[in-house]
Amino acid sequence: MFILRRVSLRSAPSRFHLSRTLTMTSQPATSILHRTPWRPPVAVRAEGMYIDLDNGKRIIDAVGGAAVACIGNSVPEVQQAIKDQVDQVSYVYNMQLSSKPAEELAQILVDSSNGAFELVGYASGGSEAMEGVLKLARQYYYESGQKQRVNFIGRNMSYHGNTLGTLSVAMHPTRRTPYADVLDDQHFHHVSPAYYKRFSNPGETEAQYVQRLAQELEAKFIALGPDTVIGFVAETVSGATLGCATAPKGYFAAMKAICHKYGALFILDEVMCGMGRMGSLHAWETFGDGEAPDIQAVAKGLGGGYASIGAVLMSKKVAGGIRQGSGIWMHGHTYQGHPLACAASVAVQKYIASHDLLTNCTKQGAYLEKLLQDAFASPNAVAAPYIFDIRGGGLFWGIEFDFPAGAFGKDQFAMLVQARALEKGVALMGMTGGGNLQGSKGSHVMLAPAYNVTNEQLEHIVSVLKETVEEIIGTLKA
Repeated sequence: MFILRRVSLRSAPSRFHLSRTLTMTSQPATSILHRTPWRPPVAVRAEGMYIDLDNGKRIIDAVGGAAVACIGNSVPEVQQAIKDQVDQVSYVYNMQLSSKPAEELAQILVDSSNGAFELVGYASGGSEAMEGVLKLARQYYYESGQKQRVNFIGRNMSYHGNTLGTLSVAMHPTRRTPYADVLDDQHFHHVSPAYYKRFSNPGETEAQYVQRLAQELEAKFIALGPDTVIGFVAETVSGATLGCATAPKGYFAAMKAICHKYGALFILDEVMCGMGRMGSLHAWETFGDGEAPDIQAVAKGLGGGYASIGAVLMSKKVAGGIRQGSGIWMHGHTYQGHPLACAASVAVQKYIASHDLLTNCTKQGAYLEKLLQDAFASPNAVAAPYIFDIRGGGLFWGIEFDFPAGAFGKDQFAMLVQARALEKGVALMGMTGGGNLQGSKGSHVMLAPAYNVTNEQLEHIVSVLKETVEEIIGTLKA
């Protein structure tokens, strides 16, 4: 997966052949309007974390596409579950019929939440799930007679999806720019991100930082009118915008307390970081002070890439409110609760449980952290002077680079790393814009390998990443 939208040909070293990467002239024609200015390589076969391309090259996927392929490709149990479901029921419309895998998956999600959730609604992906979250939250208050609640509070430097609603509740300046004039800034408002290392004041402890952010959120409630706020929306662990940044201890407990003080909902987006990615089924269990949300979105790790699926998880309070009102979810899509998607997801979740992959996620995550620290933060590491932070948890890690003003290729560094690493056979994710609120500086690389990744695979990934980072630093400094 390439993400090189803002790399210019003039800034890219010719030895990395980025001119070939960034143009379509040397690639076969395509009738697809791609998300990149070049035609991406075509995958023809995949097994585990390995993907074979049509040019004969084999790559190892160190980021699961976009933190999606949590158990890798071609797992026989999942393949068979999909085949069996095709033979039984391939499609039903959710307003007419349900299906066995849809019912089973919902029960798995409820039973494994330790009482946090009571009902499940389906979607076909993360953006759609978060859109469903926003609509469900509004429906909850609409049906309870609190129609004056029309405001959401999100966070700066956040990302919640690519629909107009999710772009409105999020605040990622570069993603919003083309649509800014049609986004809803009347009902969607924003407070600071929970990013202590970047935005804490000099001498401010983590506890003081959390207190300041809590005061900011409460002030926003009061400014809007406490009884007009539907809820506060946050990623438990940040995704692509901030690259796996975790919140300080006590942050989510403080945010939830303020929401409930004013009768609003505490809403978490775990599309990227949830469903085992952080070493627990829900990221809030280990990285959210153990504070269960009123509503939560999940997606990527739910189906592991075997099918397009997302889900909205509802607490007992929200479920009860809907039951006392219309008793139905006033939101839906044609492929919601698709039998094939649900069958695939049931198989993925059973595979994770039967192979104890959450334990492996935690174990291998600790090893990955050690490898990253040794490769990039040790005193003799070539990259050490340019490392701002190595952060994350489970199998979700980010490396943020920080270069002096005017330094070589600083704004596009992670994208150059991504392009060169792929040439070396490792797929990872490079992103920019996480270094300030305007999204105009910053460069980070993300890793999100499958939960069943081995020590040897992690060592290879980090070795290639280290080699790539040092090569590009050397080339750009020359």
